[in-house]
Amino acid sequence: MATVQLTALSISARNLPAFEGLRPAAVRVSSVALSRPGGLGLRCFHGLVVNAATTVAPKFATLKPLGDRVLVKIKTSEDKTVGGILLPASAQTKPQGGEVVAVGDGKTIGKNKVNVNVKTGAQIVYSKYAGTEVEFNGSSHIILKEDDIVGILETDDVKDMKPLNDRVLIKVVEAEEKTAGGLLLTEASKEKPSIGTVVAFGPGPLDEEGNRSPLPISAGSTVLYSKYAGNDFKGADGSDYIVLRASDVMAVLS
Repeated sequence: MATVQLTALSISARNLPAFEGLRPAAVRVSSVALSRPGGLGLRCFHGLVVNAATTVAPKFATLKPLGDRVLVKIKTSEDKTVGGILLPASAQTKPQGGEVVAVGDGKTIGKNKVNVNVKTGAQIVYSKYAGTEVEFNGSSHIILKEDDIVGILETDDVKDMKPLNDRVLIKVVEAEEKTAGGLLLTEASKEKPSIGTVVAFGPGPLDEEGNRSPLPISAGSTVLYSKYAGNDFKGADGSDYIVLRASDVMAVLS
């Protein structure tokens, strides 16, 4: 079969049009194999690196978010495992957290002005695929809407996270180690849990007048939630946690 192999290919965006002071960063693709048209489709991608961040020229000293947006300095990716083993770029975990360095003036809902609910200096966690990345002052940043922020980290442990808006922090029950017949399950064959205990929850979503609507959930409740919703996190003690929207909680168990 005919295949196209691209190895260590560098695609430059220098010839693309750019706004004053902003220029797109380079996109690099390494070891991409594609099948011919009419075949089985995409075969594999090895070491695909897409850096789509927009670079802000050094002549601009400040970046002020507008509305309910915030500017976050992204936490550096972990380049080592807990045991000290160096990780290749393709294996490093994409950061989902950072420090708030600037906030917008908020937004108006109905007749009420609603301020952004985070302050500069706060350590926050955000949704994995949210926001727009920018290179600013030599560091990686991301511009997010406040609603894309999952919660504020009070400590380095996710169990102490303070969820925002309609988010709920849940400690996931451990997956079953055995089948009903007593057979041990491998990690790959364990069913992903969708039951957990509510640890904390946000103040609730905003209604049409800009007022908070309290969530019908209480800490300590055991809940059933949508299996593929939310953002997964690992606690300092190895426990699994998930943060999801209250609308993804389907039932309270008792």
